[in-house]
Amino acid sequence: MRHRVAGRSFGRNTNQRKALLRGLTTSLFEHLKIETTVAKAKETRKAAERIITLGRRGDLHSRRLALSRLPNKRIVSKLFGDIAPKLNDRKSGYLRIIKTRVRPGDNSSLAVLEFVDYEMLKEKKEEKSKEEKKPKKEKKKETS
Repeated sequence: MRHRVAGRSFGRNTNQRKALLRGLTTSLFEHLKIETTVAKAKETRKAAERIITLGRRGDLHSRRLALSRLPNKRIVSKLFGDIAPKLNDRKSGYLRIIKTRVRPGDNSSLAVLEFVDYEMLKEKKEEKSKEEKKPKKEKKKETS
């Protein structure tokens, strides 16, 4: 019987399962949208929404807790600096799961996991990438 047993095991041991969810969550924060199986999307949504709530709080303790769950400083700083401030008006429900198709190889149902405010977050990401692509003018060294 499965009384009071929460979460999915995905046929993996604990370390492999944690690594899987950590990788999916990191990819979600990096790309703002991922496609995976429905079961993995549901578990990733649980983990990611908890980390986003930490990002909304924004203090040092929350940042350290987020780094303990996602040991990638670049992604955590993106979460605290770019993503979480835009979600301050929303109390919860930052992510949505949209069922898309069935994978031909193994007939498993796939879903897209994305931010509810995906378009708003994506626009900001595109603006930053345009700024980075601008060529910087080089200063000529003066010889005397």
